[in-house]
Amino acid sequence: MSTSPTSAAPVHVIGGGLAGSEAAWQIAQAGVPVILHEMRRDDTSGPVRTDAHQTDGLAEMVCSNSFRSDDWQFNAVGLLHAEMRKLDSLIMSAADQHQVPAGGALAVDRDGFSAEVTRRIQAHPLITIVREEIAGLPPEDWDSVVVATGPLTSPALADAILDLSGEGQLSFFDAIAPIIHVESIDMDIAWRQSRYDKEGPGGDAAAYINCPMNKAEYEAFIDALLDGPKAEFKEWEHVPYFDGCLPIEVMAERGRETLRHGPMKPVGLTNPRDPTVKSYAIVQLRQDNALGTLWNMVGFQTKLKHGAQADVFRMIPALANAQFARLGGLHRNTFINSPRLLDRSLRMKVAPRLRFAGQMTGVEGYVESAATGLLAGRFAAAERLGKTLAAPPPTTALGALVDHVTGGHIEGQEIGKTSFQPMNINYGLLPPMETPKVGDDGVKIPLKERGRAKKRLMSVRALADLDGWMAGAS
Repeated sequence: MSTSPTSAAPVHVIGGGLAGSEAAWQIAQAGVPVILHEMRRDDTSGPVRTDAHQTDGLAEMVCSNSFRSDDWQFNAVGLLHAEMRKLDSLIMSAADQHQVPAGGALAVDRDGFSAEVTRRIQAHPLITIVREEIAGLPPEDWDSVVVATGPLTSPALADAILDLSGEGQLSFFDAIAPIIHVESIDMDIAWRQSRYDKEGPGGDAAAYINCPMNKAEYEAFIDALLDGPKAEFKEWEHVPYFDGCLPIEVMAERGRETLRHGPMKPVGLTNPRDPTVKSYAIVQLRQDNALGTLWNMVGFQTKLKHGAQADVFRMIPALANAQFARLGGLHRNTFINSPRLLDRSLRMKVAPRLRFAGQMTGVEGYVESAATGLLAGRFAAAERLGKTLAAPPPTTALGALVDHVTGGHIEGQEIGKTSFQPMNINYGLLPPMETPKVGDDGVKIPLKERGRAKKRLMSVRALADLDGWMAGAS
C-alpha cells in the first residue's frame, strides 16, 4: 500500500485498542491521514483508565496474552493470522516481533507488544494521536469515522450509538450458548423436528435437531452440571442474572426437574425411531448460520469453564463426539446488531459516515477484532481515495467474518428477539467443501484424518482466493 501523503481529509478512528490501532495503520499505509482518538491517558490531571485497562498504551491486551493457534493449515484462527500477514497487519507484525514460547500458539510479551504498536503508530507521519474521550456521536464534519471502542465503550458514546441505531439495547450482559459443527452431531440418535411440527417463518416444520435423553442419562447430566467448575466474573463486570438468560447450571440449582420444564422439555416431539416411547428430556439445536454448518444449543448459556463444558455436553448421547465452534458464556459485552445495522463495508446503514470495527461488530477474540479493524481501515481508505473496495471472498477467513457480522447469521425464532452473538473465526463460517477421501498422492486418506484434510483444503483455497482479491484490489 502507498504511504505517500495525500491532500485527503483525515479519517477519524475512535479507540486505540487492537482494532483501532490496526484500522489507523491500514488507513495511513494507504496514504490517507488519520486522527486516532483514545480516551486513556496520563497527564498532569492524573491517569485516565477504563475498568479493565492498566496503562495508556495502544493495543493493551487486558486478558490473555495469546493469539491462539498459529497453524494456518488446520486451524481457522491460524488461517486468519496468515491472511492478515499478507495484508501488512500491524498487529500481526508486532505479535511476531514480541512472540514468547507457547507451543503451536502465538503468544506475546504483552508489554513489549503494546509498546511496539504504540511506537509504530506514534512514528507514522500520517497518524495523529489525540488523547480524549468522544462523549457522544462524533461531530457532523467528521465525514469518515471508524468506531472501534470495544466492550468498554464510554457510556456517552454507547448511548448515542444506541439512539442512532433504533435498537432496544447495545451495552448489556450477553448470554452465549455453545455452537456445534453440524457434521459432528450423531444423526443416528438425533432427529429433525419442530415442536408440535409447527412451521416457522420459513415454512420449515423440522427446523430443530432434537437430542433425546432417558432418565438415567438426564440424572447423570444434572449431577455433572452441578458439580462442574464455574468461571468467575471479572471484578469490573458486575454481571446480574436475568430470568430470560439464566445459566443452565443456575436453573438446575433451583431443582433437578427445572431443565425438563425449560430448555430440555420433551413435549411436542416424537422420536421417529420409536414413536411409542417418550424421551425423558430433549436438548434442541437451532441452525445458527445461513450455510447450515453451525447449530446452537437452545437455552444453554452457561458459566461452566470451557473444559468442563465440552465434557458435560458430550454426555448428551447425540453429542458424544460434538465439535464445538464456540463454547458458552455469560459476560459483560457491548456490540451492535450488525446483521441489521451494517453493510458489507462495515458502514452503519442509517449513518454511512460511521464504520464499526472490533468487538462492537460481533466478533470475539483479539485476532478477530484486529481483523475487522484491518478491513474497516482498508474500506475507509479506499472510500476516501475515491475507489471501490469489495469485501474479501467468503471463502477466506476475513470474508467469512464480514459475512457473519453483516448477514450470515440466522435470526432467532422468537418475535422481536435476535440470537446474534459474538463469534470467533472457525471453519464453520466458511463455505464447506467435500471431505476428501484420497490425498494428492493418490493414496486413500484414513477416515479419522479426513476432517483435517478438509480443513487444509479450505485453508489452501482461502489463501489462493485472498491472493486473487488482493490482485483485483491493487
